[in-house]
Amino acid sequence: MSEITKKVSDYYTSKVKQFGADSKGVDWNSKESQYLRFEKLAKILDVDQHFSVLDFGCGTGEFVKFLNQKKLSFNYFGFDISDEMIRVSREIHFGSNIKFSNQISDSSFDYVIGSGIFNVKMGFSDNQWHQYILETLDRFNRFSLKGFSFNVLTIYSDLEKRRPDLHYADPLYLFDYCKKNYSRFVTLVHDYPLYEFTIHVKK
Repeated sequence: MSEITKKVSDYYTSKVKQFGADSKGVDWNSKESQYLRFEKLAKILDVDQHFSVLDFGCGTGEFVKFLNQKKLSFNYFGFDISDEMIRVSREIHFGSNIKFSNQISDSSFDYVIGSGIFNVKMGFSDNQWHQYILETLDRFNRFSLKGFSFNVLTIYSDLEKRRPDLHYADPLYLFDYCKKNYSRFVTLVHDYPLYEFTIHVKK
């Protein structure tokens, strides 16, 4: 885990230094695709009441803007292992309900979301990265009171468009894993125009 997190931190630190607080600064192709992912992840939230959310791998905190645009009542905690991401986020976002840190001090949140954090495996093997995903999902489960959601690139992506530095997961395996280990109430969303899927786990 420590070797993986160090390389992940270095990778995304280089991105935000190169592109700044932009979708490319967190390694997304466009803001449109980034917000489509947010829409899918946010289906886990009970938007009719105040909630707390841990944005695990928050990048530059764009999910805060998404939540504010929806005019929701929330406490937001953005966690990222990249110090540079945290620094940039703190310069952009303000509010008594918003906090950014490279450490998770609170023990629990209503919800946890993870967007794009399982995609770039760099030089690690699929088996190493797969284990990293499962260990991270265990953390999501521990930190969340009401549920969590995450997205992963899919093995149903066109073979000719796959990149060797990216991880493509089996959605059926992760759906089954979440059902057996975390909750009976699991949703697999695989019907939107990106080469990925989203899973919701409700407690």
